[in-house]
Amino acid sequence: MFAIIETGGKQYRVEEGLEFNVDLLKVEAGDALALDKVLLVDNNGDTKVGAPYVDGAKVECEVLGHTRGKKIIVFHKLAKKDARKTQGHRHDYTQLKVKSIKA
Repeated sequence: MFAIIETGGKQYRVEEGLEFNVDLLKVEAGDALALDKVLLVDNNGDTKVGAPYVDGAKVECEVLGHTRGKKIIVFHKLAKKDARKTQGHRHDYTQLKVKSIKA
């Protein structure tokens, strides 16, 4: 059984027991989280597609913690000017573990 959910403007394919990262959410580590923006649920060939969301479907998750992604270096150089600028960026993520999918 799997589902396709939407959170943070992105879509994720999830199954029970899957650990994955989403954009930072304002929840504490160890909390339970119910994601109700379910776009599709497939139960061994029995597929339900939402318009845009499946009615009554939700994905129960446990918050494992918060983490940060790899550092991304952004370098700008103006040709013929001796002007340079270096910036770094690390994206914040929330780690989730799927407990159950209800449809």
